[in-house]
Amino acid sequence: MNNAELINQIVSGTVLAKKISWLPLLITWANLLGGFLIIIGLFTRFMAIIQIPILIGAVFFINSNKEKISSGYELIFAIITLLLLILFLIEGSGPISLDNYFKKNPR
Repeated sequence: MNNAELINQIVSGTVLAKKISWLPLLITWANLLGGFLIIIGLFTRFMAIIQIPILIGAVFFINSNKEKISSGYELIFAIITLLLLILFLIEGSGPISLDNYFKKNPR
């Protein structure tokens, strides 16, 4: 492979995509599992810590590349979700959660 082909692959992103092909799969499963566990209230703070960097990446990197003509609802939704994750990180799970149930019933 000569330098021109390597530069074309780097610019197109195929070299980088081959090295981190596991990252989209990891992000997808972290979102699905983390969202489910936050909904049922199990390991809420830990899952919020895992979700926050993913949402920060979505807000700053993915939504910043969108066209300015678009409605922008995805950006607003990502920011609201990020703020709710920060709230869950600070407050933890509520009184109707599996964390609270397991804390009251250790058996």
